[in-house]
Amino acid sequence: MNRQHRRASGSLTALAALLGLAGLTVGCTGDTGGSPAAGPSVIAPGAPGERAHTLSPEEAEVQGRKERQPNSADIDYMSRMVVHHEQALVMADLAPERAGGAPVRKLADRIRTAQDPEITAMRAWLKRHAPDRAEEDGAGASGHGHSHDDMPGMATEEELAELRAAEGEAFDALFLELMIDHHNGAVTMVTEVLGAGNDVRVEELAADTAAQQSAEVERMRAMRG
Repeated sequence: MNRQHRRASGSLTALAALLGLAGLTVGCTGDTGGSPAAGPSVIAPGAPGERAHTLSPEEAEVQGRKERQPNSADIDYMSRMVVHHEQALVMADLAPERAGGAPVRKLADRIRTAQDPEITAMRAWLKRHAPDRAEEDGAGASGHGHSHDDMPGMATEEELAELRAAEGEAFDALFLELMIDHHNGAVTMVTEVLGAGNDVRVEELAADTAAQQSAEVERMRAMRG
């Protein structure tokens, strides 16, 4: 089984480019004697072919809130990433009994410690912004029979069965192989939402996920030698 070629290259480059574009920038006028407490005016770009216009800080805040409402890309990402993370926990939960070495057991523990609270945060976001999706993916989505074949990096049922049957060094090797691909898949999902999403909280969670899982991929590659 050789999965390393799948999505292993290009994800980090695309991610870096999108992270540079994810934050919205605004132009600010200098302070021309107005009240310091009020802050500078904000130059808002106009529609194509129209001139830019100046907003007060209060107007800019209101407009910003309207423009950054969650869209379908945000909701899809959060819903699918809950399931993606849950499958990582399914694999990590096998390590204490089946791993051959302490490094893999420690890695699995770090994955559980990091991703479990992220699942909680994503479910809370979904309950606020898309309660129907929170209910849809909130139960029974632990990687057993849940149809999410379109998500990059997800292990198949056959691969999960093989991992459950493995022990010792064989488990360690397969766990690292599957988890590297799984983490790379998560980074791919991040690049997608940063290009199409709109919600600031989703942006923050996605960027944190990408940074954490990219670093873990490097550790896992080093562990494989």
